[in-house]
Order: sequence, then structure tokens, then C-alpha cells
Amino acid sequence: MSHPTIVTMPGDGIGKTVLPEALRVLDRTGFRASYVHADIGWEFWCREGNALPARTVDLLAKHRVGFFGAITSKPKAEAAAELDPALRDRGYTYFSPIVGLRQRFDLDISIRPCQSFPGNPLNFIRRKGDGFEEPRVDVVIFRQNTECLYCGVEWTNPPSTVRAALETHPRMAAFRHVASPDLAVSCRIYTRPACRRIVEAAFAHAAKHGYRSVTVCEKPNVIRETSGMMLSEARIVKARYPDIALWDTNIDAQTMWLTKDPENYGVIVSGNMFGDIISDAFAGLTGGLGFAASANLGRDCAVFEPTHGSAPKYADYPVPIVNPIATILTAAMMLDHLGEADRAEAVRRAVADVVREGRVRTYDMLRLKGSPDALRQGAASTTQMTDAILARL
Repeated sequence: MSHPTIVTMPGDGIGKTVLPEALRVLDRTGFRASYVHADIGWEFWCREGNALPARTVDLLAKHRVGFFGAITSKPKAEAAAELDPALRDRGYTYFSPIVGLRQRFDLDISIRPCQSFPGNPLNFIRRKGDGFEEPRVDVVIFRQNTECLYCGVEWTNPPSTVRAALETHPRMAAFRHVASPDLAVSCRIYTRPACRRIVEAAFAHAAKHGYRSVTVCEKPNVIRETSGMMLSEARIVKARYPDIALWDTNIDAQTMWLTKDPENYGVIVSGNMFGDIISDAFAGLTGGLGFAASANLGRDCAVFEPTHGSAPKYADYPVPIVNPIATILTAAMMLDHLGEADRAEAVRRAVADVVREGRVRTYDMLRLKGSPDALRQGAASTTQMTDAILARL
């Protein structure tokens, strides 16, 4: 049996710390693959003017599976200031490399599971009578990954042709007297095929895994055209799934309801920006970003990434303290994608066992400040957490 080749992209900051830990776990399961390193991230923006070098795109185009760590992104002015002086004023513009990968390879389906592990001290609890209860959270977010506000169609000081086109809309009358240099525009673009594909994926997942509902989390009462398109496509797809309920919630109300009764929700589907928001919000109920895994899936290419950032302030500690579980759970999602469901489930069971036992906890699980002192206060290092999971495997 041939082994897959996986393009590893550690990226920035703690991405270089946690990705090797996940590779140790993959090896312990008996999974066999070839790994090829690829350059991505802030240092390549600063040095080359491109955080996603063409050589990395070529590797992923060849091998079709990527495992990604974390990325540093900074606002426009800060990004320009850190560019190599020899490259400044030559038209280089920073663009998020992970967003670039999603668009370049049409990785339009993002799957972000948010599931609580029994025994995790970071799990959501709520008051009940004179005591407290800990509801089981088992939610999977399906985020449309290539469109919406993240598509990158935006301007400050829009060209006259863009300005003229916008002013054909009557609502632009409110901005008629704003000078173009003082006007910034970002386009929220949805397409019907992309809406249909993400909704179909959400319903198929719900049917396969026994979820009783799919919730469209958008804002169609205000953002009528784009959110309305997502909801209308969901109603069409729902007709093929009579046993699965279709709910729709507004993003603002959903962020309130998820802390009232999160156990009521199963599969949630959103556009790019709202999906980003609601997946982080649900992750906060199940341990935070140290437990948040994700997959970016296209028709013939996939990139797997934990959803946390690069956290550069933690990257250079003599002994790493960050929680590797998000990246390890991401590796399990990659195993599922590669047809290794038994190994994927073994990884999730090992993580669940370590969390339930509670003997090994990283600083975030102990609610300690993220500093080297956390180790002296009883927190496990990154390596110690991985070692505990390896022992369970």
C-alpha cells in the first residue's frame, strides 16, 4: 500500500512547536506517510514580499494534502513597515497565506468540530437551582471558506469606476459627499453554487453522524441578499433530509443562545466571517483554542489546521508550554480524510482519556498565566502533554 505525501507547513510562532508534536502522535498510531516541508508565513513576507511562496503552492498542487501550523498576520501599515527595505514601494501587498491557500485550491468547506471532553476544567458550566451543571457540547461548524468579506475584494479610495458602480445603488446616497480617499469598501460576495455546496456538506454530515438539526447562522433580516441566498439554498437542500430539522438564527442572537443552551445545537452552517466568529465562540465552551481543530476541504485538495494563532510571545520559551491538543485533534481529522478512521478514533480516545484523568494539564487547562512560571506551578509542558497522549495510545 502506497503512503501519502503530506506537505507540512509549520508557519509562524507556536506553529513550529505544535506541528512536530502532532507528527509524533501520527507516528505512534502506526500511520505511515512521507512528509515534505514547505515555506509559509511572516518571515517570507518580510524577506520575499510573499507569505505564500510559489514553491509552496507547487508542492501542494502536487501532493494535495497539507498540514498547517499557525500564521502571523498584521494590519496593513505594520506589514508594510516590516517588509525588507529593498522591497518597499514596489507594489507588494500582504495577504493572509492561509486565505490564499483556501482560494487558490478552492478549499471552500471548512469543518470545525467543537466537542467537550469530560473532565476538562475549561468546559462550559451554568447555574441550575442552587448548584451547577455541565451540558455536553457537540457542535460541528461548517464554514463557507472562500467567499464573503474574506474574499479580498476591497478598496480604500476606490477607483472612479468602482465608485460610479457603487453609486448606482440608492443606499450609496448616504456616502455621496464622502471624498474617495476617506472611503473604504469591502465586498461581501456569496455565490449560489458555493452556498449550495456548503449546505449540502452540512446536511450530509448531520445525516452520517446522527445529528438532528442543521442551523443556518447568518443575518438575513438585515443582510438580505447574501445571507438570504444561504438560507434559501438550505431550504432547498433540507427537502432531501426530512428527518433533520432546519433552524436559522441570526449571528448576534446565536452568540447569546450558545451560552444558554449549547447542547441544543448540532451542525451549524455559516458564511466565512460569521462562521469564523461562531466557531471561536463555541470553541470557548469546550476548552478554548487549545482544543480547536479544523479542516479545509476542496474537491481534490485538503489542508488541515488548528484554529489558534501563532502566539509569538510563547514561541521562544526555553520549555514550550502551549497546548498541543488542537493540533493533535487536527491530525485526527486528517486521518479521517485519508481513510484511517480507526487510527483517528484512537487519537481522540487517547486525548479524551488524558483529559478525563486530569493528571497532565497544560497552563491553559489550569487557568494559569501563560509564562514559564506556569511549569513551576504544576502545568505540563507541550512535550509532556504529547507524551501523556502517546502513553495512552
